[in-house]
Amino acid sequence: MNRSLFSARQLVIASTLFSSSLLAAELNHNITAADVKAAQDAWGKALIQISSDHRSGGIEKATATARQVLDQAYGYNLGPVLFKPTLASGDTTFRTTYAGALAYFVGGNPQFPDKGFALKGWTKYEYKNAGVQINGDLALTMGHVMLTDQDGKVTKVDKTWGFRKGDDGKVRIVLHHSSLPYSAN
Repeated sequence: MNRSLFSARQLVIASTLFSSSLLAAELNHNITAADVKAAQDAWGKALIQISSDHRSGGIEKATATARQVLDQAYGYNLGPVLFKPTLASGDTTFRTTYAGALAYFVGGNPQFPDKGFALKGWTKYEYKNAGVQINGDLALTMGHVMLTDQDGKVTKVDKTWGFRKGDDGKVRIVLHHSSLPYSAN
């Protein structure tokens, strides 16, 4: 009698367990509300850090921090990031490259006319989401961001973010659109 290594029942059980473990791994790619909050909190903390590093260590220190922020917070490793900065205009309004985003945060790139949004002396960051949508490995938020500079002046911007969770389990920004609120005056 030829006996196989596994019985039919054992194969069904093994197949079910294998499928369940794949499903569990796939579910681990899902973004949670806590992931979104952590990503938004981290972005604000990083912006404040770039400003602080600029005050204490100049443009070189601020640029090094901005590079770390872009590497950790943005999904350039996942494809083009759809980035429309608050104060960008003309031919460089939309930034789909790492270099374009870095220029927006700290300036210094002749291809982009930016002076460095993160160098404006920000000391405080708050946000209020108007809404959040989460669908698997993608989350979208829209709302207001309030930034306070070292003189206490608050700048409010309209912000839309898209976050994607990569194969490494990290949530990164893949869509960043911000603009000044409309004013009829």
